[in-house]
Amino acid sequence: MSPSIGKRGIVLLFSVTYMVSYISRVNYGAIVAELENSLGMPKSQLSLALTGSFITYGAGQVISGIWGDRASPKGLVLTGLLATSAMNLLLPFCGSAPQMLAVWCVNGFAQAFMWPPMVRLMTALLSEEEYSMAAVKVSWGSSMGTIAVYLLSPPIISLLGWRAVFWCSSGAALAMAAVWFKTAPDVPPAKGPEKPGAPRAGAGGLFTPLMLAVMLCIILQGSLRDGVTTWTPSYIADTYSLSSLTAILAGVAMPLFGIACLQLASIIYRKLGCHPVRGAGVLFMAGALSAGALYFLSGHSAVLSVVFSALLTGAMHGVNLILVCMVPPFFKRAGNVSTASGVLNACTYIGSAISAYGIAGLSQSLGWQPTLLIWLLTAGLGGAVCFCCIRPWNRQLWRQ
Repeated sequence: MSPSIGKRGIVLLFSVTYMVSYISRVNYGAIVAELENSLGMPKSQLSLALTGSFITYGAGQVISGIWGDRASPKGLVLTGLLATSAMNLLLPFCGSAPQMLAVWCVNGFAQAFMWPPMVRLMTALLSEEEYSMAAVKVSWGSSMGTIAVYLLSPPIISLLGWRAVFWCSSGAALAMAAVWFKTAPDVPPAKGPEKPGAPRAGAGGLFTPLMLAVMLCIILQGSLRDGVTTWTPSYIADTYSLSSLTAILAGVAMPLFGIACLQLASIIYRKLGCHPVRGAGVLFMAGALSAGALYFLSGHSAVLSVVFSALLTGAMHGVNLILVCMVPPFFKRAGNVSTASGVLNACTYIGSAISAYGIAGLSQSLGWQPTLLIWLLTAGLGGAVCFCCIRPWNRQLWRQ
């Protein structure tokens, strides 16, 4: 551990780093309604950059996860911060949808070099109980970064234009890279299974039927978490005839609820005996109830639509915390925590890629009401799969 910072300092550093990574990643989705108005491009074209970035982010998660077990986790995070700073600097100079797609795909790949190496560092530097608490606090960074983007983007756009949102994000990532380089600790590469009889490292321990079902649930929550977050401002603007800037501000509610739901998910996880699939199932059903309320009350109240959208995304943040953050430490004895983290987190962005383009296409061709019904069915399916996994999880000998 770095002699200059203790365990609290590590958690704070990782939380701020994760917050900055979100600022330089979700900014495009947060202002997509403004881009639609300013550039005169349809949602289907603008969503290509989001879809591409989710695909490269997901693929990069696997690569980053493998490298996180075999190379310097600190160096991987530093590389990601520097690359995302460069891409945010370039994006405003893009004059067409294909150029935006190319730059944002590179940004998605760069962003993938954040989370798996940080999980590797936390599991190496913290005890199991400390990791469980730290994972929640570091995950707050994603909500805080999203809040910052949704809260600050409207005044920045009003004063300096939409391009300044990306330039400010670039500066934040560059400054964070300097802080990370100076203060972040590092750990040596993993050495494989900790003792004879532990599960083998590599794909074999990850791609069991049980884990494939868990991955499906992660894909479903990713499609809801990022899809609803990205397109709620457009839904609000279209349904209630609000300006794009007002709709962007409405998006602040979602990460605020996300922070509360992360804390609630941590409590549920511990109350249910640290049982990931049972806890995720409960949160999926809570999301289904929120999606149902959103569906039946749509068009009646902009405030209620924002509230139930926020509750839905908050529940999915909780599912993400439990399945993506709490499951990888079960692979610690196999020596492939970072790999497990990368593969599981990649599943989130398979769902994100599907929803980024799919929701845009559905809302344009069918309207928002059928789209909201699909959100409800997706959450219900996720809960059903999780509950079906409870007995297989109980039979799994994680701790021998």
